[in-house]
Amino acid sequence: MTPENKNILLQLLRQHKELGISYQIDYDKFYLYSIITHSTAIEGSTVSEVEAQLLFDEGITAKGKPMMEQLMNLDLKDAYEYGRAWIKRHEDITVDTLVTLASKVMARTGAEYNSFGGSFDASKGELRRLNVTAGAGRRSYMNWMKVPQRLEAFCQELNVRRRELDPTDAVAIYELSFWAHYELVTIHPWADGNGRTCRLLMNLLQMEYGVLPTKVSKEDKSEYIQALIDTREYEDIDIFLNYMAELHCAHLRNDIDQYIRSVEVVDKTNFVKEMVDKWSIKPSLAEKLVDILIFVADKAEVRTEDIVKAFGFTETTAKRYLRRLVEYGCLEAHGGNKNRSYSKNVGHVSQIEEDKQ
Repeated sequence: MTPENKNILLQLLRQHKELGISYQIDYDKFYLYSIITHSTAIEGSTVSEVEAQLLFDEGITAKGKPMMEQLMNLDLKDAYEYGRAWIKRHEDITVDTLVTLASKVMARTGAEYNSFGGSFDASKGELRRLNVTAGAGRRSYMNWMKVPQRLEAFCQELNVRRRELDPTDAVAIYELSFWAHYELVTIHPWADGNGRTCRLLMNLLQMEYGVLPTKVSKEDKSEYIQALIDTREYEDIDIFLNYMAELHCAHLRNDIDQYIRSVEVVDKTNFVKEMVDKWSIKPSLAEKLVDILIFVADKAEVRTEDIVKAFGFTETTAKRYLRRLVEYGCLEAHGGNKNRSYSKNVGHVSQIEEDKQ
């Protein structure tokens, strides 16, 4: 991971924590539901987050959606619930562990296979006994006969890395989880469910050390798959590590922006109500005045033309609103009529300014 990506990741994690986003009621629950829904969507499910929530919480199936897709989501939810309880014990990750995780992922949707290598059951998480390719025109994954040995070596290295990991180093935790994801999907141990199981393992490693799990959304699918392909073709793990770090940062920014907007809406609503109650003005007028105050809050001064440009008011309307705010003591006016400017009255808008910082 590049130093720049490490710094950005740490800054966003710090901001996310300081805002207390993870401590919102049901945040963990709905964030996990989103991870699950998008992970299955990458594999073809069309079940939406709202439909998944109703399915998980109320047992209500989505009309018009194939039952197989809904079962995919139920399986993955069960796998995450099992995995979250298991990973807290900090036990070694073994081939049997991974088989168990895969069996949870494919419990209701896995099929039985009869191949030249023998029969196996995907619903039980059994390792593939046939060769597979990475999509049309892509190169094949390793021969199925090499999978058990490679999987054993992967587990041994993963456990060594886990024991050597500094649990306070968030960047190292993410790097380990991204590395594990890539290595496991490259081995491709199963005939089906590899993507879901690899993303599950990545998230469980993140949960083990208490960092926010990485979500790969359905909108990320194309670039995500390309990052896996490029990493494999160029044999450069940094490609995938940096892609996943940038992806996680993008989702962190989105969470932070959404949270700030929601807080601003609540604060604006409260401020509008205070204006209506205090000065007995119409809510529609109070809302316009609050918008102007929010606009002014982080500026040294504004002029009438700034308000006209920002809000599309006529000059007469802008002057009338500014005059009202001066009368109410929310703004201070400076200069004569031809060169008048306005600045915040700290006592009235300090709270707005704090919210914007």
